Amino acid sequence: MKAVAPRASGKAATRKQPDITTDEIAVCSRLRALRTSSGLTLESLAERSGFTKGYLSKIENGRNAPPIASLARIARAMDQDLSYFFVDPASHEEVEKDPADAKVSVVHRWERKPIVRGGTAFGYDYVSLAHKKGRKHMEPFIFTFPSEVDINTYFEHPGEEFIYIMTGEVEFEVKVDGRLRQWKLEAGDSIYFESGLPHRGRSISGDAQALVVVMETGTDTAENTP
Repeated sequence: MKAVAPRASGKAATRKQPDITTDEIAVCSRLRALRTSSGLTLESLAERSGFTKGYLSKIENGRNAPPIASLARIARAMDQDLSYFFVDPASHEEVEKDPADAKVSVVHRWERKPIVRGGTAFGYDYVSLAHKKGRKHMEPFIFTFPSEVDINTYFEHPGEEFIYIMTGEVEFEVKVDGRLRQWKLEAGDSIYFESGLPHRGRSISGDAQALVVVMETGTDTAENTP
C-alpha cells in the first residue's frame, strides 16, 4: 500500500497469480535496465534491497510482477524514485521539449495506467494517477481492495499514507502499540496514518475502491517480505 516499501508481515495468502500484463512487463524491463545501467549485479542489488537474488531475477524476467512496496524498496536501494518505473519514456521526451511539463502533469481518465495488480499474491490492485511525472514526493493511486486477506498478512513501510474511500465499504485495520484497531469505512470516509504501523484493508461490500496517496519519509530498516 504505499509509495514506499510496504512490508508484508506473515505469510501471503494463497491465491492464483494473474497473467502478467504488458504494463507490468514494462516495469520489470525497466528494473533490469536501471540495475545494469547502475553497474549492479543481481547479488549486489539483493544485498542492498534485502530481497533474494531469485526473487529479483523473477521480476526482471517478467515472471513475477512485484507489489508497489517491493518496487519502492528496490528503487531506494538504487537511489532512484519509485516513479522511475511508471513514467512513460514519451513523457520524458515531452519534458525535454517543454520544461514546464516537469512542473505540471495532467492525466486524463483514459490515460490512467494500471501498474500492479494485487501486489501479486496479496490481491491489491493499483492504477497510477501521476505516471507522467518523474521526481515527485507523492505517489497517488486508485486502489482496489480484495474481499479476502490472509489472516497473518499486514503491511508496513516508512512514511505516511492517506486513503479516501470512493466506492464500497472497507474494513481497515491498524496495529497501534501492539493493539489492533479496526474501522468500517464507507464512500466519503478517509483515513490518514503513519504507514510504519502494520495495516491492511479488505472490501466488505461492493467494489471497494479508494484514492491512495503515499509519501516516503524515512529509511526502511525492517526485514520485508515481497
